[in-house]
Amino acid sequence: MTIKKSYPKDYLKSIYNMEKVLIDTDVILDFFFDRKPFSDYASQVISLCESDKIQGFVTPVIYSNVYYLLRQTARHDKVIEKLKQLLMITDVLTMDKEVVRNALNSGFKDFEDSLQNYAAVKFGAIDVILTRNIKDFRKSEIGVLTPETYIKSIIARR
Repeated sequence: MTIKKSYPKDYLKSIYNMEKVLIDTDVILDFFFDRKPFSDYASQVISLCESDKIQGFVTPVIYSNVYYLLRQTARHDKVIEKLKQLLMITDVLTMDKEVVRNALNSGFKDFEDSLQNYAAVKFGAIDVILTRNIKDFRKSEIGVLTPETYIKSIIARR
């Protein structure tokens, strides 16, 4: 992953036409830890974000989880640098009291996934959630795909 120095002149206009995806923690971890065979598709998703072909979103919870898990294998400053690079190519969804209330009152079995789902719902423009844990998002009103299925669907549309 490289850090983007500047955005194209028509960046703001172009993001409204891009597909908007919430990238779940497992996909980010697949990328950072190079967890085969999943990292190939996770890398392609990250690459699409980096090249401004899709608009990737994460949540503060994802940053916290990724920091914690990367910190098990790397120094603080190295982990922070990786997260800064991620922040350069993704946007962060807001989590507030409404999101937490909806997550607490939902039928989701995984509270963390419920938080992410309701942050995406509140944002109102997420086209798809990318995760390897499809079953955890069964109750989502947003479409859910694995990175593999998502990448293959992009290829099929060309």
